[in-house]
Amino acid sequence: MSSGTDVHLDDNGEPRIIERRFIVQEAYAGFRLDHYLKTQIPRLSRTRLQEVIRVGLSRPDGRPFKAHTKVAAGDEYLLRRKAQPEPPCPRDFGVLYEDEQLLVVDKPAGLPVHASAKFYFNTLTRVLSERYPDQGLQIAHRIDRETSGCLVVARGKPSASHLKRAFQQKRVAKTYLAIVHGVPGWRDGKREIDLPLGLVDPDESLIDIRMEVRDDGLASVTQVEVLERREACALVRCVPVTGRQHQIRVHLAAVGFPIVGDKLYAHGDDAFAQYCDHGMTDELLALFDLPRQALHAASVTFEHPATHDVMTVECPLPGDMREYLG
Repeated sequence: MSSGTDVHLDDNGEPRIIERRFIVQEAYAGFRLDHYLKTQIPRLSRTRLQEVIRVGLSRPDGRPFKAHTKVAAGDEYLLRRKAQPEPPCPRDFGVLYEDEQLLVVDKPAGLPVHASAKFYFNTLTRVLSERYPDQGLQIAHRIDRETSGCLVVARGKPSASHLKRAFQQKRVAKTYLAIVHGVPGWRDGKREIDLPLGLVDPDESLIDIRMEVRDDGLASVTQVEVLERREACALVRCVPVTGRQHQIRVHLAAVGFPIVGDKLYAHGDDAFAQYCDHGMTDELLALFDLPRQALHAASVTFEHPATHDVMTVECPLPGDMREYLG
């Protein structure tokens, strides 16, 4: 399985050129150029935005830009930059089901679904286009980079529209398997976790992507069942009734059984910040126990976009999680 460490280089060993095209929508007409770009690439600092405008941005007619340039609806901008080395990750996936309308793939842990600040070529979207060129594949939903398992991919616009709408309207049932620290002692091994969730108050945490239980949060429900018990951990099945960001991870941590390897919810903000700053050190690996969060998308049930039959696709527990249990 390739790690993709040199995927940013061309056949001559030179960095590839990444292009990203922006077409201004009506809602942004009249914005300053730097303010418009900030809405499209929010992760960029003000200094980096100025540099992008000065050396990385071009227009079809070749005219130069200034930060205070006003954008108009329909304006087209092209951002070009040299590709940077990307963190190593698996660039392969298994196929659990396939027909003319869709694929269900087994996404490996560590492979991001879409491009981000660190990943451009090392993404499932890119690897899909390489294996199935010119097939109009569209990913119908998403799972976290560190989560493995079932991911539904549509073939063509009609299937994509049907499947994406099904996920948006909560007409898809998903089941996850997780390994948690501790052994839940719930009666019959089952519990329904009903705790409202919302983003953490930015004034209380430097980690602004973290979710937390809060009274003013959105209603969130997860059904959990213990499948296997070990001395200090357990394998649990989780069915998210609602679909909030990080829901399973937050709920399990909130009731005292965080997911093994969860850098954001199992060991506090300081440990997560250290991981972001320094990567996976030996000290952190000893703390986290696993290099990735032990969460696996085990099954997905949905209506087929052409036949309208209800189908379920399952994905077995991956080797690293089974080995941990052993």
